[in-house]
Amino acid sequence: MKTLKEVEIGKTCTVKKLHGEGAVKRRIMDMGVTKGVEIYVRKVAPLGDPLEVTVRGYELSIRKADAAMIEVE
Repeated sequence: MKTLKEVEIGKTCTVKKLHGEGAVKRRIMDMGVTKGVEIYVRKVAPLGDPLEVTVRGYELSIRKADAAMIEVE
C-alpha cells in the first residue's frame, strides 16, 4: 500500500482509497480528493510539512498526517 505521503515530488498518482474516520475523511473529500482523481505532487515545505499538490485543477496544501490516509497507485 502506497500513500500520498510517499509519492515523490513531480509525480502524478491516482487515488485508490481513503482511510480515516468521520470528520477527517469528510474534510479530505470536501477538498476534492476522492477515489479515482489524479493528484500531482508539486512540492514539499522546507520542514517537510505540508505537501503542496494539484487536484482537479487547483492547488491544495495538505498535512502529512492527512496525506498518509490517502492510498494511491
